[in-house]
Amino acid sequence: MKRKEKISSEAVMTSAELLKKEQKVNSFWKKFVRNKSAVVGLVIVGILVIMALFSSVLSPYDPEALDLKNKLLTPFSPGHLFGTDEFGRDLLSRIIYGSRMSILIAAGSSVVGCLIGMVIGILAGYCGGVVDSVLMRIVDGLFAFPSILLSIVLVTVLGNGALNVILALGISAVPKFARVVRGQFTVLRNEEFCNAERVLGASHFRLAVVHILPNAISPIIVYFTLNIASAILSEAGLSFLGLGIIAPTPSWGNILRAGNAFLYNKPHLAIIPGIFIFLAVLGFNLMGDGIRDALDPKMKQ
Repeated sequence: MKRKEKISSEAVMTSAELLKKEQKVNSFWKKFVRNKSAVVGLVIVGILVIMALFSSVLSPYDPEALDLKNKLLTPFSPGHLFGTDEFGRDLLSRIIYGSRMSILIAAGSSVVGCLIGMVIGILAGYCGGVVDSVLMRIVDGLFAFPSILLSIVLVTVLGNGALNVILALGISAVPKFARVVRGQFTVLRNEEFCNAERVLGASHFRLAVVHILPNAISPIIVYFTLNIASAILSEAGLSFLGLGIIAPTPSWGNILRAGNAFLYNKPHLAIIPGIFIFLAVLGFNLMGDGIRDALDPKMKQ
């Protein structure tokens, strides 16, 4: 009898150890670092964030300082790694400072779009019925406009400036976030754990925010990361059109806009900011894909 109890306890311990080992192996971070492309994306994003946070330290020159004697220098000129623009401003310094503005606007607009979209999605998905129909028709109306066109209209109405660009890009992202959140809440509101909480007397607010939202947060995080990449492109497009950040304040979009005039004789003025925009979008997309795979419970290898 004692022998059977000993064998049973050993089996329980072995199962617990195996479960603990499996949880450790399949933790979010372990699954994320096994994805090499996701790690590459994280490195790119990390470098760009460091550039943005410490631009005043990393920048060799004042990005707005004019030096007409040294204008339009080519890359690898003495003292100017990326050369200078048509006003003699150091291009490397403007790229570094431009990362701060571009990433700030992309992240800020994603936060605005996520918060507003979550409110609409939670109300529509949890309440259902007439509330869902009315809110989703409003969202469908916003979907009728391409996001960049809606952003252009909003910036035209609100005016230039970082805050207005954040609001414009954030509002244009609201329909996508609302759809994601609404879909999650529509599925989860009828799950067994929700029915159990209703029986226990949980309020609608507690049920939606405390119990359903944490279970719906994974796709929201993934889409938030991917939306930053889209917002970087949108900000660059607005600034390129002269509707976003206005010079001399540097952003990758208006640096690209200025370099477009010298595309044939000094192509580096447009190519270099274009490369940084490409790297930023690539980095956030790779990182977002890695986060999605790491949060997927079906991805265990």
